[in-house]
Amino acid sequence: MPTLKITPRSGDQISVEAATGQTLMEVLRERGDVEALCGGQCACATCHVHIDATWMSIVGEPGETETELLGFSMEKQQNSRLSCQIHLSDAMDGLTLAIAAAEG
Repeated sequence: MPTLKITPRSGDQISVEAATGQTLMEVLRERGDVEALCGGQCACATCHVHIDATWMSIVGEPGETETELLGFSMEKQQNSRLSCQIHLSDAMDGLTLAIAAAEG
């Protein structure tokens, strides 16, 4: 069961336990940190997060559709990911991330 270090839009980092196999989006949506309007179908980018650079090799690079969606974001950074595309594993214990600013 990984513990995540999340910086919500309020700016104060918190630790949250998550279940292995859940998507990061599910954890964040339950907490009210992201909207996830498409329900995790990689179709809206309302679950945009910034992964700490030291974790990018474990989380992995975005796929083609995800990259395309992120390309429309004014908040896109090199470490941007859509949380609906990240399936949590035990190797992600300590994963550090920030919720991207809301757009529009």
